[in-house]
Amino acid sequence: MKPVDEYFISQKEPYQSIMLYVRSVILSTLPEVEERYSYKIPFYNIEKKPMLYLNILKGTNYVDVAFVQGILLEKQFPSLKNNNKRKQVRSIQLKTIEDLDHQNFKALLYEASALIKKSKKAWFL
Repeated sequence: MKPVDEYFISQKEPYQSIMLYVRSVILSTLPEVEERYSYKIPFYNIEKKPMLYLNILKGTNYVDVAFVQGILLEKQFPSLKNNNKRKQVRSIQLKTIEDLDHQNFKALLYEASALIKKSKKAWFL
């Protein structure tokens, strides 16, 4: 079993179901995405550059779907939040699967993918 699969299996509900659902949407929407296990969490890379990651931040009750270049996407996608005073990363917080706006999320994935492909590097701040 791959480390990323072990990570998902080790999560408690409802986080496990939310993460597995988000993962399925990412993998079906962007077939070219590469799923990696880095820094003990799942990352989704485009052309070897990290585009987004899934995490459960300590002391929170949601899954953090974090876009590495989120600062460049937040005007177009107001659902992206910066609750942790991060310089560049913006995220969607999901407490339930129903919290995910499927169509908006797919549009966000396409836009984030196009953005990361144009970038020389993912982290710029």
